[in-house]
Amino acid sequence: MYAVIRRYQFDPSASEEVDRNVRETLVPLLKDVPGFVTYYWLNSGEGFGASLSVFESQEGAEASVRVAATFAQRHLADITSKPEILKGEVQAHA
Repeated sequence: MYAVIRRYQFDPSASEEVDRNVRETLVPLLKDVPGFVTYYWLNSGEGFGASLSVFESQEGAEASVRVAATFAQRHLADITSKPEILKGEVQAHA
């Protein structure tokens, strides 16, 4: 399995808009990526958010980076920073 973590910064007043866009637009897009396993979105409520995507293969994880980048450019460019991205093979899980 491969995972991708993305960390975003945004104006806290945009939290609801960010959450709605993630829920309604990004999640369905990621579910269509081959090898999708799971996705989580965390909003700190203080202007920071992070996501965790898990895929069966490295190819799926890489595809999710492209999908999320296109999504962010189209839906969040005005209200979020460019995300910090950490990706790699999952070494342990429970």
